Amino acid sequence: MTVNSERPAKLVWVKSSYSAGDGGQCVEIARTAGAVHVRDSKRTTGPVLTVAPMEWTAFLRMAAERD
Repeated sequence: MTVNSERPAKLVWVKSSYSAGDGGQCVEIARTAGAVHVRDSKRTTGPVLTVAPMEWTAFLRMAAERD
């Protein structure tokens, strides 16, 4: 896992399906062949968390179990 201030060019960001659109706590992700990039939707020029696809899948599974 890394936190990057630099981003690969031409990322397509997608907002979480759990985002209500009311300006609350939202994240966006962008997928590339070897990574998943995560950022705060309110701070699009801020830092980006970059994880391997397997790490992202493990995180989603854990989050689903706690839902």
